[in-house]
Amino acid sequence: MSPDDVLTWLRAEASEDHRASLARYGIPLEGSLGVPMGVMKNNAKAWGYDHPCALELWKDGSYEARTMAAHLADPALLDGATMDAWTADFDNWAICDTCCYQLFAKTRPRWEKVHAYAGRDEEFVKRTSFALIWALTRHDKGASDSSFTDTFPLIEDAASDPRPLVSKAVDMALRAIGKRNAALNKAATDLAEELANSSDKNKAKVGRKCARELTSEKVRSKL
Repeated sequence: MSPDDVLTWLRAEASEDHRASLARYGIPLEGSLGVPMGVMKNNAKAWGYDHPCALELWKDGSYEARTMAAHLADPALLDGATMDAWTADFDNWAICDTCCYQLFAKTRPRWEKVHAYAGRDEEFVKRTSFALIWALTRHDKGASDSSFTDTFPLIEDAASDPRPLVSKAVDMALRAIGKRNAALNKAATDLAEELANSSDKNKAKVGRKCARELTSEKVRSKL
């Protein structure tokens, strides 16, 4: 499958109605074709990894081409420099989260990038750190509890960020950690309660939401 073949297929699958709906989810219409996510995922799964194709598709710049790139790239071949370059290109939450969940969480530099991106100020670069933590709670089955608790200083610091796309990812990361096992539930709940009592309104909001869910019977009954 060549990049041109994928782009031709995307254009054939595109729907103007679906493209118009993307705006409701904060995905820029400029540079979008309008192909449903399920259609892209199903075809990418059938095609399998094609790393050279993925690298070329990313250069196209459209939302759908980059979504396909995230699915077709081979995590074993994705290096840190390419992760940095792609992260710098993120312009919406959907491509950020797709790359983190589908690709970045399966790469060798995954934990290194969590810590590197958390200290950056660019909105989507910073979001990547916490979307990646969330993805790692699901994909990195062998990760130690300490790998996650080591991110607590990053979470505590970023919880003060007033930007919704950052704070939502911080919230998402802490809640996901707290659902991984009983020990991490306690540790994450303790941090959430600490944040909830903060004088910083942004930290307090994140903390209250996380503490409420992590102490719920629904969550704890599953651990």
